[in-house]
Amino acid sequence: MTEYEHHSNIVPWQLLAAEKGAKLEYIGIDDNGELILDQLDKFLATGKVKLVTFSLMSNVLGTISDFETIISKCKQAGVKTLVDAAQAVPHMKVDIEKLGCDFFGFSAHKMLGPTGIGILWVRKEILEKMDPFHGGGDMIREVHKYETTWNDLPYKFEAGTPNIADVIGFGTAIDYLSNIGMDKVRQHEIELTKYALEKLGKVKGIIIYGPQNISKRGGVISFNFANVHPHDVAQIIDQEGIAVRSGHHCAQVLMERLDVAATNRASFYIYNTKDDVDKLVKSLEKVSELFKL
Repeated sequence: MTEYEHHSNIVPWQLLAAEKGAKLEYIGIDDNGELILDQLDKFLATGKVKLVTFSLMSNVLGTISDFETIISKCKQAGVKTLVDAAQAVPHMKVDIEKLGCDFFGFSAHKMLGPTGIGILWVRKEILEKMDPFHGGGDMIREVHKYETTWNDLPYKFEAGTPNIADVIGFGTAIDYLSNIGMDKVRQHEIELTKYALEKLGKVKGIIIYGPQNISKRGGVISFNFANVHPHDVAQIIDQEGIAVRSGHHCAQVLMERLDVAATNRASFYIYNTKDDVDKLVKSLEKVSELFKL
């Protein structure tokens, strides 16, 4: 996995490693927030790697992983790939078949949908070999006193009454974004993020994390001020009507790599405008003045 993974793509593997005795390895990032893929080559060369998992887009740095290279290298080595696309799918067009991965997951709440629901896409030939992890109604074909046979896919993995209301809400969110067009969503974010990086870069004392190349990043910008705690920054600009997130963003491994306890993160989406960026920059200039940076 990578150093910029969300906790949801770290902790499950830690639990599995503890249970099975597996060893976890991390692909590091450089000072631009991009993956050092030479490290992947070294891991694959051992012949011991079973699965490579990575975020398609970092929820902190906005870095878009070089997925074509990663998946190609893994295929050549006979290693399966799992893509955490929770941050990417709401912001860019993704063709799973073209991507070529084996597992692909994302959530609804980051793409205008309800909380507590998501999608895990798995290659059919892999699903057919997998045993169900939940038992209950609908995932069975026949139940006898001492044995049970499983239902066909995908029902084998969908035990019990499904979350009908949130599935409908999720579908509506997907339709909404599809009607806008994911290419348009991506283009809007590119223009907004480019504008924001240019403006934020002029604020005295600010430290911006992640790639400067706009084609390699999404619409989240994490930043800090030297010797000013991110929580203080967030509270000050909150008084100006600006909402950012401050903290470790469920990415403490990345915080360790950046050698910080936390960052502030501004996140842009379809409803944001350049006027929002200007207001953010103005509020951060006040922070800079207040702390005499």
